[in-house]
Amino acid sequence: MKFAYIFFNGKLLGNVEYFKNFFMQNIGDIFCADGGANLCYELNLIPNEIWGDLDSINKDILNFYEKKNVIIKKFPEDKNFTDSELILNYVKDKTYDKIYCIGAFGGDIAHELTNINLMFKYDNLYFLKENEMLFKIEKNFEFNNLSNTKISFIPFSEEIKNLTLFGFKYNIDNITLKKGDSLCMSNIIESNFAKITLEKGKILCVIKTLI
Repeated sequence: MKFAYIFFNGKLLGNVEYFKNFFMQNIGDIFCADGGANLCYELNLIPNEIWGDLDSINKDILNFYEKKNVIIKKFPEDKNFTDSELILNYVKDKTYDKIYCIGAFGGDIAHELTNINLMFKYDNLYFLKENEMLFKIEKNFEFNNLSNTKISFIPFSEEIKNLTLFGFKYNIDNITLKKGDSLCMSNIIESNFAKITLEKGKILCVIKTLI
């Protein structure tokens, strides 16, 4: 599989060694949205490219990456996208199987909510924290070999039609889930094969074990 990593200008929210091990096991291309380069530097990684207005990146780190011949693209401060979405628009067309986003959380709430919404605009986005991953579900999805894993499903559209959960501690069968409902919070995968099916809708999945 082909992976990409995008560092946002938030915090790692986890043990640094955990992230280093994850990158070693899942080699991919690395991109930074402005201050996300500070996190990348903390992990001793060399990104492919850094994009943004460059107002958040540490100047010494910027100089370091310039000397490493990293591609750096500076944009005006006044633009129609956040730095994160700016580089997402570039990366999304490169046929990556998964785009892992790191540092999307740990900042102010407005940025965190905006980042979560990006999942429903772009495909193949997986927001990564230590022992936790967030991603969208808009069609049937299977979970394999994740028995005893904690998982939550949060509706992100007005309603989820004909929602069914199989292989969970709390199974449901062809219900309609409304936006704001908390019915599917804090469930548990109980078997080595579990599945969610839905006819229509958008769901945010928060899983405690990495897929």
